Amino acid sequence: MTRTNRKITIPTSIGYGMTDIMGGGAFTVIGAWLLFFYTTFVGLSPVEAASIVAIARIVDAIVSLFMGSFTDHFYKNALGKKFGRRRFFLLIGAPLMLVYILLWVTGMNFWFYLSVYLAFEIIAAMVLIPWETLPSEMTKDFNGRTKLSTCRMFLSATGTFLATFIPGLLIGHFGEHDPNAYFINGVVFAVMFMVCVFISWKVTWERDLTPEMLAELECSSQPTTLAEKVALVGQLFKEYASTLKVRAFRKHLAIYLFSFTAKDVYNTVFVFFCVYCLNVSSALAGTLLSMSIVGLPVTLLAGVAIIKYGPSRLYVFAYTLMMLCLIGLFMVYQFPGDSKVTLLVVLAAVYQVGRCVLEFTPWNVFPFIPDIDEMITRQRREGLFAAVMTFSRKTTVAIATFIVGLMLQSGGFVKGSQVQPEQAVNTIATLLFAGTAGLLILAMWQAVTFHLNKRTHKIFVDEIDRLKANGAKQDVDPETRRIVEDLTGYSYDALWCETDKTVVKKTSTITMS
Repeated sequence: MTRTNRKITIPTSIGYGMTDIMGGGAFTVIGAWLLFFYTTFVGLSPVEAASIVAIARIVDAIVSLFMGSFTDHFYKNALGKKFGRRRFFLLIGAPLMLVYILLWVTGMNFWFYLSVYLAFEIIAAMVLIPWETLPSEMTKDFNGRTKLSTCRMFLSATGTFLATFIPGLLIGHFGEHDPNAYFINGVVFAVMFMVCVFISWKVTWERDLTPEMLAELECSSQPTTLAEKVALVGQLFKEYASTLKVRAFRKHLAIYLFSFTAKDVYNTVFVFFCVYCLNVSSALAGTLLSMSIVGLPVTLLAGVAIIKYGPSRLYVFAYTLMMLCLIGLFMVYQFPGDSKVTLLVVLAAVYQVGRCVLEFTPWNVFPFIPDIDEMITRQRREGLFAAVMTFSRKTTVAIATFIVGLMLQSGGFVKGSQVQPEQAVNTIATLLFAGTAGLLILAMWQAVTFHLNKRTHKIFVDEIDRLKANGAKQDVDPETRRIVEDLTGYSYDALWCETDKTVVKKTSTITMS
């Protein structure tokens, strides 16, 4: 289970990244096709379909908050001691991936679809939150973590491509009006997800328990009274709030939420835009989305670029490219011509380059955030940060999806109809262009002042190691002081003090009676 001295090899990195075929694939299919499937084949209204996603993700977001802390402290339980505090959840989550199939059956009511989608979201969170912490568990090296994250994002891009290519093939084979294409797609992906999560469990490992963890095992006690449990929950929420005191994490979270929500709005509306605004088939829409295949080589190039240029420049490159493509799509929409399909294919391919870099960069940055936090709290809280990111992401995408459904319905969208009124068509176009571009601009605003990169991270970690070796704080050089203060948001003199150990109190595992 614990093999902290093992080298991060390419096969290991690939095995770790297999889970993001599920992370990238499942939610790409859901984002691109679920609302279309529910409004076209199941008979739900846009608001009902969007409500399923919104309600499930908000409930799941709350569950995800507790999941992060739960995995941080799972080493105190017998199962955690035997299987690992993170990897145990991959082992039990693998077979539960088959729940994904039930999302794509027809003939059920609103409550069935809500229950199934809620179950899948919770299962996915149970797997993804502990899995996202593994790069920090497996190595401290920047290049090692970048190797893990690059393979992860390469496989995420593979999942995204398969999630758009396979549905397009099935829709082309079965026809535009046959729901079996979506059901078979669900079966194929559910089995694939199960295998991928199991492989990640098999090849990964966790760091040794720290002396503080071992000491806590000796003296930890579980809360027994209701008052103690309530106090524990309150302390847990204080810990979540404390993550936002880390300046680098605040900026990282803002960039992540604005850019990924922009991508979600684009994916959710794109099929509607193709079918009702551009008057092309849903199969062609799937083909355009499947241009995400360009993300495979782009991910490898991005892995080199993030080391050489840093995250901030990659963000600006991605957002600029995506907004230029939105301008191109707007021109095709306003001035359709004989070469419309060719232009759409080119624009879709270029957009996917930007989209791939957008998705690649935040998850390469994330493993380094707990290092910044360690300077403040002298603790390792990877699970806590993963939970806050997951909670924030799922909450914002829930709100965004519900707003899209609400605007479609208020714009006059007619469920099940092959032709939509002009007001609905205009609403779809507005959502695609104004919604996506507006969020990308907000993300870029944060990205240009984000200073965490390979050089600053090395200086930062070297300073932590120096202090751990009982180095004197007054011996810090000016550049290191400036970098530490910039990334943490704290005065250097207020960091790494003995009293810092109580800044964020350790919590016991929450047990439900």
